Amino acid sequence: MGEGVERKPLNVNLGRTTPEPNTLVIFGAAGDLTRRKLLPAVYNLDLDGLLPDTFAVVGFTRRDWDDAAFRQQARAAIGKHSRRPLDEAKWPKFEQALFHSKGGFDDVEAYVELKRKLDEIDKIRGIPGNRVYYLSIPPSTIATCVENLQKAGLVESLEPGKPFTRIIVEKPIGHDLESAKRINDDVACVFDERQVFRIDHYLGKETVQSILVLRFANSIFEPLWNQKYIDHVQITVSEEEGVGTRAGYYEEAGALRDMVQNHILQLLCLMAMEPPFSMAADVVRDQKMGVLNCLRPIPADEVDQYVVRAQYGSGTHKGEEVPGYRREDRVKPDSTTETYVAIKAQIDNWRWAGVPFYLRTGKSLPKRASEISIHFKPVPSILFNAEPNAALEPNVLVLRIQPDEGLSLQIATKAPGPRVRISPVQMDFQYGETFADQSPEAYERLLLDVMAGDATLFMRRDAVEASWTWVSAILDAWKKGGARWLPEYSAGSWGPVEADRMIQADGRKWRVV
Repeated sequence: MGEGVERKPLNVNLGRTTPEPNTLVIFGAAGDLTRRKLLPAVYNLDLDGLLPDTFAVVGFTRRDWDDAAFRQQARAAIGKHSRRPLDEAKWPKFEQALFHSKGGFDDVEAYVELKRKLDEIDKIRGIPGNRVYYLSIPPSTIATCVENLQKAGLVESLEPGKPFTRIIVEKPIGHDLESAKRINDDVACVFDERQVFRIDHYLGKETVQSILVLRFANSIFEPLWNQKYIDHVQITVSEEEGVGTRAGYYEEAGALRDMVQNHILQLLCLMAMEPPFSMAADVVRDQKMGVLNCLRPIPADEVDQYVVRAQYGSGTHKGEEVPGYRREDRVKPDSTTETYVAIKAQIDNWRWAGVPFYLRTGKSLPKRASEISIHFKPVPSILFNAEPNAALEPNVLVLRIQPDEGLSLQIATKAPGPRVRISPVQMDFQYGETFADQSPEAYERLLLDVMAGDATLFMRRDAVEASWTWVSAILDAWKKGGARWLPEYSAGSWGPVEADRMIQADGRKWRVV
């Protein structure tokens, strides 16, 4: 193609189809997730013309709201949190698709009333009985909710010709392996696995989805994506804020449960999986499951060697004093809940044998950032890399997930001048600079996938339980160890010195994010 000719993106069907008319029922619709993410997501999908003309959203709460009051709440939430401003010309049509139904999760009669209202909405909006239930509710109420949905006749089977019924389950799926199995069992008593969508919003981010395209649509990368050429991989999810108002939840969870068991292990799977033979949901998920099956278990007596945990202590961040974790409101003064964890993980298969995956996440770190960095093996110690005291920096490919989605590749090049001086340079790509279209929010993409019945980006039951199996071995070792205090790192720093020592023991260092 000649110079100056615009190259248009190639549209590839990755399994998604246009959703059929359906009603999204949000249980717990008065919560923060609905206000900040779900309602703005549906609104933006409608603005983009991605929803069917006949759709509806029903908020299920204990509030004494009628439809008009719920619409007012939705308008305020969308006006504040939508990635695009509220369009006054289009709002009247959109709000007609919003409804409210009052009830508690344990009130069977409220579900009967919900069914009556949904049947009425179907007639008004021309919806053929298709339903998506979003459980934005505490895990302890899931069993009651799904049981009452069944009792009220709100769950259709998968028989051909019947309306579809799908359910979205928010993380956390349990706090350990046994509780995760109980939740999965409770849901399975009512819903077929093909109707269940376990959501992890990280998997809806643009860069996360682009991992598969980067690997399998570019011939320069896949031949190098193995232990012959890659030295190690680092996955970092850093959070700038402390626990804040989430202290009650965080005391029970900690960094390992909150971030590693779901977000980080899912990123690891996408990075390390074998090529799928198609983009069908279960084909992709089978390959991700293959990675989890090959994760080397960490023996209890080796956990301290491969895992570092710590808490943030007092410090200064952006000129403000930050209290230590144990001094935060609603945190026990003798808490041993980790706010930082670093792990050296290994995948025992032919592709990744001998390649460590270093995982780290923490709160009160210097910046909010998520990235995957692939560190390639150095060139031989000859020619341009012959000087041991001035070794060349290896090539590094970085996938930035947030906040500036994109990727960069570090290569060595000759600096200008008569002498041969080699300098690392960055080849950088940012979605926001290259594509004029605004990147959709993760929940927009994921909600659309559920409505279209595409489960590719959602966690299957076996993957959830395999993740918990691997993580639970670490949790059990910590519990048996009975530590009464954890190492501390200053708020606003990049974590404890113990994490640096762990990676330095292998002759490597953490990448500066």
